[in-house]
Amino acid sequence: MHRVPGTVWSADGERNSVAIGIWHGDITLAFELERVEMRTMKLGSSALDIPAIAVGCMRIDKLAPAELERFVESALAHDANFFDHADIYGGGECEKRFGEAIRSTQTPRESLILQSKCGIRDGMYDLSREHILASVDGSLSRLNTDYLDVFLLHRPDTLVEPDEVAEAFELLAAAGKVRHFGVSNHTPGQIELLKRAVGQPLVVNQLQLSIANASMISSGFNANMANAAAVDRDGYVLDYCRLNDITIQPWSPLQFGFFEGVFLDNDQFPELNAVIDAVARQHQVSNVTVAIAWLLRHPARMQPVTGTTNIGRLMDCCRAVQVAISTQQWYAIYRAAGNVLP
Repeated sequence: MHRVPGTVWSADGERNSVAIGIWHGDITLAFELERVEMRTMKLGSSALDIPAIAVGCMRIDKLAPAELERFVESALAHDANFFDHADIYGGGECEKRFGEAIRSTQTPRESLILQSKCGIRDGMYDLSREHILASVDGSLSRLNTDYLDVFLLHRPDTLVEPDEVAEAFELLAAAGKVRHFGVSNHTPGQIELLKRAVGQPLVVNQLQLSIANASMISSGFNANMANAAAVDRDGYVLDYCRLNDITIQPWSPLQFGFFEGVFLDNDQFPELNAVIDAVARQHQVSNVTVAIAWLLRHPARMQPVTGTTNIGRLMDCCRAVQVAISTQQWYAIYRAAGNVLP
């Protein structure tokens, strides 16, 4: 269990729970959460052990300092120590606030796995050597750390020069600023282009994927078909990542469309919610837990990235590692989302 100065810890073995108190000024925040035994996995082809759930930090700038400290400590108490950042989240404020929270709670750096991304700028994408190096330095400063465990190229840049990316990666690796590299929202062809120059293994591809946004799965089902679901929009990236030991990190795992909203408890998805709720009752968990467990059931061994700042929902996401969705349940949920098996 993670322990830091300034934090009171107690464990109730019979109820499998943890009680946490955080001092912030003259206020003590106390709360108790059911203990979640986090499952771990290897990150791509690397030797790095990571939790099966990544904690997304895109919205943490909306939390007050005490709330953010409580959020981070809650994640760490359940071994959800992989935190996903990007230089553009909150205009850099999310990384800055996270660094301040870690410094305030005196959390040991070695207890954290930090990932950040770069490449999205105002009105453009930029994967130039200069921007990559400057972005990493900025992230390190804001996060109050000397190194990133994982660094990703956030979006493909059609003007990218793979040799420049390779130079930047070499410098970052040699300086000890980045330990593992990857991409986000890249197709297999774009990854192969980078690999012609980049010497480091690309061990991550962060991709949008959820029950209600699963075209990369549907296209595989509809091979040799002349219907809309057979149209491949990403170069069969799911199979490619599995064949090349690249960990897929699904982002927006509870959303449909492109940030159009959450499908859970949404009147636009009555059949899907009815099936998810039925599965949730069978496993005695929340619908959030089932939605994440559906992704974890896939043999690609994905690492979903949460997007919530609510501690209860974060714990529901983490509980998904304890839920074994059956084959019948997985397919029932897939069909209830409006997908038709050929």
